[in-house]
Amino acid sequence: MSPSFLVLVDTDDLQQDRLRAACRVTSLISRPTQNLKFASQLLIEDVTADAEQIIVDLDGGIEKVIVPLSLAKKLAGVVPATRLILLLDVASASAVPDSLRNAISGVLLKTTSTNVELIRSISSFFTGLSVHVLSRDKPTPSTIRKLTSIGASLVIPYSELETSILIADAFLAPVISDRSDGLFPTIVSSYTQGGRSLGLVYSSRESVAQSILTGKGIYQSRKHGLWEKGKTSGATQELVRIRIDCDSDALEFSVIQHGSGFCHLSQPSCFGSIDGLAALENILTARLASAPEGSYTRRLFHDQELLHAKIREEADELCRAETKEEIAFEAADLLYFALTRCVAAGVSVRDIEEVLNKKAAKVTRRPGIAKPQFVSNDKNAQDASKNRTEPQITLDPNAPIVMRSVDLSSTGADERAQLLKRPVLKSDEMIAKVKPIVDDVRKRGDTALLELTAKFDKAKLETPLLLPPFYPFTTEKLDPAVRDAIDVAYANVRKFHAAQVQDSHLVVETMPGVTCSRFARPIARVGLYVPGGTAVLPSTALMLGVPAQVAACEQIVLATPPRPDGSVSPEVLYVAHLVGAHAILRAGGAQAVAALAYGTETCPKVDKIFGPGNQWVTAAKMFVQNDTEALVSIDMPAGPSEVLVIADETCDPAFVAADLLSQAEHGVDSQVVLVSSSLSDDKLKEIEKEVDRQAHALPRVDIVRESISRSLIVKTSNPEEALQFSNAYAPEHLILHLRDASSWVGQVKNAGSVFVGPYSPESCGDYASGTNHTLPTNGYARQFSGVNTVFFQKHITSQEITAEGLQKLGPVVATLADCEGLQAHANAVRIRLNKF
Repeated sequence: MSPSFLVLVDTDDLQQDRLRAACRVTSLISRPTQNLKFASQLLIEDVTADAEQIIVDLDGGIEKVIVPLSLAKKLAGVVPATRLILLLDVASASAVPDSLRNAISGVLLKTTSTNVELIRSISSFFTGLSVHVLSRDKPTPSTIRKLTSIGASLVIPYSELETSILIADAFLAPVISDRSDGLFPTIVSSYTQGGRSLGLVYSSRESVAQSILTGKGIYQSRKHGLWEKGKTSGATQELVRIRIDCDSDALEFSVIQHGSGFCHLSQPSCFGSIDGLAALENILTARLASAPEGSYTRRLFHDQELLHAKIREEADELCRAETKEEIAFEAADLLYFALTRCVAAGVSVRDIEEVLNKKAAKVTRRPGIAKPQFVSNDKNAQDASKNRTEPQITLDPNAPIVMRSVDLSSTGADERAQLLKRPVLKSDEMIAKVKPIVDDVRKRGDTALLELTAKFDKAKLETPLLLPPFYPFTTEKLDPAVRDAIDVAYANVRKFHAAQVQDSHLVVETMPGVTCSRFARPIARVGLYVPGGTAVLPSTALMLGVPAQVAACEQIVLATPPRPDGSVSPEVLYVAHLVGAHAILRAGGAQAVAALAYGTETCPKVDKIFGPGNQWVTAAKMFVQNDTEALVSIDMPAGPSEVLVIADETCDPAFVAADLLSQAEHGVDSQVVLVSSSLSDDKLKEIEKEVDRQAHALPRVDIVRESISRSLIVKTSNPEEALQFSNAYAPEHLILHLRDASSWVGQVKNAGSVFVGPYSPESCGDYASGTNHTLPTNGYARQFSGVNTVFFQKHITSQEITAEGLQKLGPVVATLADCEGLQAHANAVRIRLNKF
């Protein structure tokens, strides 16, 4: 549980005993000029503070920094969220962008008075974050309790401690005993032994206060009153810290135990002996003092060359170990000799743990390389080591290309859930990688965009933007057959998407005198990302450009990576001409998304970004849509291509195999699933034979071989069961090879697009049937639609209420506003009703 209060050091007139007492129950906040070794948090109010110095402070042991809004924006993404707290005046809470809330772990609110209801309201902006309150009011236990009840903590100036409020009273303010005698159950744990429990005792408010001030283990005996541990036995305790449990009715004392141990039976713990590294440390410490002259242990402690040799020997054997048992055995040996080295030097396990904690808290990281003397020059040894630690799966190029099978009737709930899973998309890692690129374009505009295009696309441009006319004024001629095919596809896609335009004005009179309406308007500015470079993808330009055109978007910006000579393929230029694009941004990847989201000197800023792309594009889209500074939305999350085919005995095995392979060739991570509906084993073998035969004839056979090896045949007993699995899977593409296939479409609940019957290959939807090929993947078909014309529109509602209508509706509204405590809402109605 977080401390119920924090202490802000607000004076240079400090008493060391009081500082130590506060540190036993909470954290200290200091300012950079105070340089206090006790402080764990740093309050930086200077907006011009050096960000590099802040990172140095964090690397040096400061746990968290508290910084103002402008400085937090600079540190976001550089400093881990767990180390960053935002300093805010209460009046500025609503100004914090969503993107920044995800980059901090808490806020410190400065306020003139402790208005708990106001703080509760402000806390709703920072759900899941810690909230600290620095008020000019005098601190009281009552204030601390009230703030704790809403999940906030009070920041108390050091000058107020032991004057306005006692440290113990502040600490115990939220603690409530559930016992009739008012005592608090208290767990005593060993600070030096990894928090191992030593025993259970009881504490009172008086004993806690004494412990805080003296730094000793003082408890409350239920028979004899105050009890100072070890005062008579010599088994004394140094108090490190006291913590409150999550229910605020029990305490934990973390102590350094001296003497024979905590238990009255002269053992370390009331719960028996200790084990593990703590026990080994005790044994080695004892042997250091008493090992016989000439013994192996004594030699280890006093013969440095022998000990060093044993450490190197055991480290080498650990590196060579292969099985789980061997690794555990060799690691134990290495730990024994390493801990011997530590004990001989007076280094405890706790000392090591503290160093590990400090290393884990560092913001900067060392380069991931080994020192030259430990890197082998023997290539064979390197290869052997690599093969031992990173086994590679090699697929035999001559082996049959087959899918794995599972019978749904013999699988349990857990296995079925695994069948529905897709590869894990590490979106957090990718967003962290694209953030510097996005920030660079946002800050430096075209300069950054041109540099990144030269770096990633190898194209050196004078300007990133092309303006119309795009066609026929191109130096590269378009194949007439391709142009004719594009024309047919354009006509079909436009016809289907034009029919989707929602231009009707919905008007409903909900009650006499109250008229509500809804009408559609196009999204003004849209950005369409078309993957390119060495690839030619006019179909994607069509699928995005046509609905934007028929929705009457005011500005259409098409972004596509240029070829190394800076040109864009004539096919894409021709589509841009057909759909009436207003500009072409010659850029790809995260940099193109950033330019569309924020705008540059030449590239217009857009309101919504559409289009598929690799993981860099997807991560950049996800990043900018969560940045309130960008004010941009996206079409949908994207993932690897998917197809799920449901087939029964009427299917043509060659057709089914071809449909499976049409998605398998997209990439090694493509998701390909065949759901058989009562298919015989012979029919399944025919399909698998066709998959193998057709795959080996494809130029992308290596990609297909790997994706098919991860693909799946799911056996079901009937079409109903097959469709039930498909709806749970929610595929991007669903193909129905079923008897009377159209009759089963009504049972499809989740799919991006459905291809009905043997003569409806998925390829037609990809190119020219009229439907859109930009579809939800990764199971998002449960809640997302494929791109359509409505994606390029927004709907606005309106209401018009007559005087007579307000007389009927007004009292209802006022009553509900009163119920919610929003008096201004109620007044806006009553002030009108009073006119009647």
